[in-house]
Amino acid sequence: MDELQEDVFASEAGTSATAGTAAGAKVRPKNERRKSDSSAFGLGQSLRSVVENVVSRTPSFGGKKRHSRTLSDSHSDASRPNPFALSKRGSSSSDGDMSVSDPSFEVPTPLRQGTQMTKLSHKSIKTNVFRIDPHQGILWPSRKAGQIPLEAIKEIRTGADARNYREQFKIAADAERRWLTIVYQVDNKYKTLHLIAQTPDVFTMWEVSLRALHALRQQLMSGLDHSELRQKLWERQHWHSADGSGDARLDLDEVQTLCQRLNIFSSRADLEHRFREADAEGRGYLDFAAFQRFVKLLKRRPEIDKLFSKISNEDGVFDFKDFEQFMRECQKSELSEHELRRIFNKFADTNAAGQVIASPPQSPSKLPLCLPPLPATPHIPIPPPPKTFAPPAQPTTPGSTPTLWSVGAFTSFLISSENAAFSDQHGKVWQDMSRPMSEYYIAASHNTYLVGNQLVGSSTFEGYIRALLNGARSVELDIYDGDRDAGGEPIVYHGGTLTGRVTMRRACEAIKKYAFVVSPYPIIISAEVHCSMPQQDMLAKIMREVFGSALVTGRLDGTTCTSGTGWGSADAPSLDQLPSPDQLKYRVMLKTKNLFQAKRDEVTGEIERDREEDEEETSTSLFAELKGELKELGKKTMGKLGLGGSKHKSKGKGSNALNAQPPAGTSPGQVAQPHTTRNHRVPHHAATLPTVLSPPPPPKPEVAKMSPQLAELLVYTVGIKCRGINKKETYATEHLFSLSERAANKYLKSGMMDLVKHNKTHVVRIYPNGTRMNSSNYEPHRFWAAGAQLVALNWQTFDLGYKLNHAMFLRNGRAGYVMKPLALRAVDKILLQRRTNHILDITVISAQQLPRPRDSDGREVFGKQIADPYVEVSVHMPDWTHSPFDPAAAGEGTTRARTSTARTNVVKNNGFNPVWQETLSLAYDVVGDMRDLVFVRFEVYDETDDENSLAEYCMSLGSLQYGYRHLPLHDGQLQQFLFSTLFVQIGVRNT
Repeated sequence: MDELQEDVFASEAGTSATAGTAAGAKVRPKNERRKSDSSAFGLGQSLRSVVENVVSRTPSFGGKKRHSRTLSDSHSDASRPNPFALSKRGSSSSDGDMSVSDPSFEVPTPLRQGTQMTKLSHKSIKTNVFRIDPHQGILWPSRKAGQIPLEAIKEIRTGADARNYREQFKIAADAERRWLTIVYQVDNKYKTLHLIAQTPDVFTMWEVSLRALHALRQQLMSGLDHSELRQKLWERQHWHSADGSGDARLDLDEVQTLCQRLNIFSSRADLEHRFREADAEGRGYLDFAAFQRFVKLLKRRPEIDKLFSKISNEDGVFDFKDFEQFMRECQKSELSEHELRRIFNKFADTNAAGQVIASPPQSPSKLPLCLPPLPATPHIPIPPPPKTFAPPAQPTTPGSTPTLWSVGAFTSFLISSENAAFSDQHGKVWQDMSRPMSEYYIAASHNTYLVGNQLVGSSTFEGYIRALLNGARSVELDIYDGDRDAGGEPIVYHGGTLTGRVTMRRACEAIKKYAFVVSPYPIIISAEVHCSMPQQDMLAKIMREVFGSALVTGRLDGTTCTSGTGWGSADAPSLDQLPSPDQLKYRVMLKTKNLFQAKRDEVTGEIERDREEDEEETSTSLFAELKGELKELGKKTMGKLGLGGSKHKSKGKGSNALNAQPPAGTSPGQVAQPHTTRNHRVPHHAATLPTVLSPPPPPKPEVAKMSPQLAELLVYTVGIKCRGINKKETYATEHLFSLSERAANKYLKSGMMDLVKHNKTHVVRIYPNGTRMNSSNYEPHRFWAAGAQLVALNWQTFDLGYKLNHAMFLRNGRAGYVMKPLALRAVDKILLQRRTNHILDITVISAQQLPRPRDSDGREVFGKQIADPYVEVSVHMPDWTHSPFDPAAAGEGTTRARTSTARTNVVKNNGFNPVWQETLSLAYDVVGDMRDLVFVRFEVYDETDDENSLAEYCMSLGSLQYGYRHLPLHDGQLQQFLFSTLFVQIGVRNT
């Protein structure tokens, strides 16, 4: 390693910017090279202008400073304008925005040909040729994958942002300004690629090019906008993949291979007919223009043509009157006439004579590339772009103003954000954020430090980065005494297991850096502190040093606490209500148990902690819980086998019982009824338990002391043990207790109304059972129905529970705070006794360009046969059949999540544009108009593999728009496919 540092990283002199060519990268002779993208396709936006815009927007380059905020200057000031309205991903800004009208960037020649880069991994350090293909991503010679698709890239880190990795590899500091780390995700796994450029110029070229291409992909994967740009990108990708000979011509065999890649089964005769129709010149091959004509033939949408004919009264004239009627009757729109006219004029493309005179608009008209702020980079002077002049306005002539819609305009509207199925598609915070914190659901992560399972997974600061970038507002730390390897500072890991470790300081630094990238609303650090007194003092010191003034160390109104036991104690100033998310913007709060307020031992006067009764999860309680689960599992198994008499019979299926297969081909009028089971493809967590582990010997009750310096940091989130939830027990407003999944289930069965009432003014955290060794999740809406705010999940596991949680917190602009339904906030309980029954009617019309299966490296698998797809729709609701939701129910009862499921028939040999035109009807009920807690999930399966979906989409029923909608489809890790959609009609009937 020292030799490598000396030879490779200590000197940059004499290194060529185009080292890839010198290293033997294949480059065609000039007269044999294919035309550049700009000339071959008439698209012509050079990456240079993108570079100029990126540089001008980066503070280190002397341009305008981006609207960002760091913790060092964060204060609680609700009156300040929200900077994240401008800097959040997916939003636009009028201040120096970079916009492009085409997805076709001319990647710099050195990057297309390849440059030498040093690749670092824990196994080896090698120099290789890496290149960027604008369609395939990052490529390099490798016996394994050798490719990272642009769609798989999650984050790009450079310089100081990647310093942790450089230090892990023990690389000299002068390599930092040439260091590039790419975080990407394939097959439900996060991976990293570490590269070092040989010169700063090559590094800058790589960084700016990758950020521009990545930002474009992220914009296209954030909804259904920019259909024209999406179409161009699709055409270019498949043109390049189909043209195997590289002669810019496609013959019939190449077209047939392309159709197989696109999941299209067609006879040779049918393909020949379409081929000849696209080859208007009769040349026997398709150039790019002819290929575009061929694609239009493939992408015909007869189902939309039929709908357009129907709503335009079959006369082919679609005017504003037809549009308004369609929006009111079919789409159930409540927009004003002014807003409807704005939308109509936006898409109008046909004049009164029936001539199409305008292209369908993009929404917005230009695609904003909102790049994350770049870290400090050496200044590279780039000349300003040439000035452009708008052509003089042409005088309006009769017939030049579009006043009607063509079927093309109608199609563009149907797949635009103006017609999104998700009502929060605008991405803005729209709920009232000035209410007390107890009135919101808060996105909470459990065991955040883990990136694997909770028995042997890795502990890393990456867990915090991923959770925060996905919108988490509460993260968890399990903190223990550090050793010499940790510099004597506290460490974070899952105690009593084989998980890795990360220092407390590094975890805090990761939280600080990423806390407010996605949302400005407060962060709650939920900590289990298992440290000695000196280490607790050090813990408090580290948090103050890292978070600075953003750390909440006192009340916002300046009230001081002179109590020796901290806020929330009997002799401390009382608190009427918790502050609001608005008041706590850009603030960080610590939540841990205040041991000063625990039961005092009368003899010693010290605080004694009984691990047996503690609700907080520890390694000992984990093994105790595992023992109980295995005992219960054994009883159920004996009962099923008919052994041991009636006393061994199962008490019934809980919320994790396996589901029966859904009915196939639900016919119109047949309603799928709810059943109290969990989705059949989400395994019961006990079914994945490893070989029984021998628990450690039970420890003696330990005397635990608490550092006063640490207790001072507990202000609005004072951890305390749950003493029961009833009229006899009272809690201070700032008291926050944690309940395990098992304990919470007991309250749901025996005293749910008390829990609902408590949660109206207090915050409660619920976390998964320790027996979920594979870090699986429960279904969170069961606990949301009781008003619990911090329903913590394992964010590293993409199961049903996580997907419901993701759907919930997509709402309200991804603020991480979603207001609870009125029924769970109102003083009285009348709304909780109001029940309504409904039927959700989903007409599954068609799908577009379904994805092919992918291998473990994220590459499409083409060896398998063409898909035979079907669609499964399920409605997931809490159990409203018990008290307090059903006054007629007994005080005790079951509390299971319930599901209604139905599916279509199978379409054979068509994964490109299958048409079902089938209506599925699913029954569901709602209490207190809490539609936000009911979720609908769409899954597309191949008949040959009904365990792994091809694509899916999930959303809260409270955010679901009615009528004809296109749903953007996602993979199992909730990454949106660029080109895959599901066309449905959505309606609800009352029963």
